[in-house]
Amino acid sequence: MKQSSGTLLYRQAEHGLEVLLVHPSGNYNRRAAWSIPKGVPDEGESLEDAARRETLEETGITAGPLVPLGFVVYRKSGKRVHAFAGPCDDSEPACTSWEVDRAEFVPLETARRTLHADQCELIDRLEALLAAQ
Repeated sequence: MKQSSGTLLYRQAEHGLEVLLVHPSGNYNRRAAWSIPKGVPDEGESLEDAARRETLEETGITAGPLVPLGFVVYRKSGKRVHAFAGPCDDSEPACTSWEVDRAEFVPLETARRTLHADQCELIDRLEALLAAQ
């Protein structure tokens, strides 16, 4: 089974909560869904360490404290995506990897419309986590 690990970083903005998403690069991905920054763990690397590394590689942002959000399973491929949530300061993302052509903080309603359908559940989990705090 394929696995990847990523972060769902968030920040409070003037008009509400925003989350950090990335868009895959390449002409064939022009209409592709957005994603949390994520990637495949290296051999022996923990899921959280992989999530931190991938976020830094793809967005230039260093993740702070993280809490696990569990995983989602892609319906078509069966791929398992592990996610970790954490607050982000006012750092602005940059595309620091050939794998992404855009990295942006977006409002939750935008995230729900543009995020890979199988990752949308992570937004619900983030909202539940923040409501419980």
